[in-house]
Amino acid sequence: MTRITREGKIRVAMIGAGGWGYQHARIFASRPDVDFCAVAGRTPERTRARAGEFGVRPYLDIIEMLEAERPDLVSVCLPNRDHFEPTLRVIRAGYPLLVEKPLAFDLDEADALLDEAEQRGLFFAINFNHRYARPVRRAKQAITEGRLGEIVFATWRFGGEGRSDHPHANLIETQCHGFDMLEHLCGPIASVTAQMTDKTGGGYRTLVLALAFEDGAVGSLVGSYDSSYAYPGTHLLEINGTRGRITVEDTVRRYTFQQVGDETAEVWQAGYFNDRDRAFHPTFDAHIDALLDAFRKGQEPPVPATAGRRALVLAYAAIESFETGRRVQV
Repeated sequence: MTRITREGKIRVAMIGAGGWGYQHARIFASRPDVDFCAVAGRTPERTRARAGEFGVRPYLDIIEMLEAERPDLVSVCLPNRDHFEPTLRVIRAGYPLLVEKPLAFDLDEADALLDEAEQRGLFFAINFNHRYARPVRRAKQAITEGRLGEIVFATWRFGGEGRSDHPHANLIETQCHGFDMLEHLCGPIASVTAQMTDKTGGGYRTLVLALAFEDGAVGSLVGSYDSSYAYPGTHLLEINGTRGRITVEDTVRRYTFQQVGDETAEVWQAGYFNDRDRAFHPTFDAHIDALLDAFRKGQEPPVPATAGRRALVLAYAAIESFETGRRVQV
């Protein structure tokens, strides 16, 4: 149940004092409709520093923080491999929550989190913030309006740096955005065929997937930790339909729509003063706008945690395909 303070503010506590956790803290501390009250972390120095930066109370124990602060909503942002236990503690304590991707690295753990949250009727959201980039929202609108006609094929490419002790980290913790985006825009994926390489060591850091969608369209996904986020064109999304084509470049940089046979394209890119839509981090701000609006109204999250499970299902289908050399139905 949503509890709002007398001032009409949503009381938010967060778990995690790391790099991306700064973005959680920044957003909640800056909102006039939020009472950002506490940060729980794993190391005293870093936790005190992050709490001091935003004028909130530091904790080293999650349950102690929850019992003392009684937040309306808990935001969880921890290293990718460390999500499960802290998230489960928050759910079992009965608190609505937002978690970072990936939901988990193990399907049984993902199911346990979802089952426990469902038993308690909790608001349970995941941060697939790429959906809220202005080019992606324009792409979604164009597809919904039928401007592409029938989608025939879609391509997602996303490559940068990354390290992990998990052999499929890039697939699970980074390309989850690709799975989510392709299904968000093109509909459910029906099957996956995979090629992967461990050429540089440290697991299968680079991969290529062939996809089939339920409506008959096909697609591809290329992901890598053997590239660099410094490169122009780090990310490209292309969706081709019977009536036109959409491209999204570097998530936030540029959107184009072009009709079949027309040599003139419709282009969006942020104007001189439009800093919010030009930058990547504000995609999270836009997601929080929608999330808190839904939370206040007692609605389901705009991006529910089930979307995290779906991305994990697709990742494990890709792993099965690579290991067996066969196409895998999802």
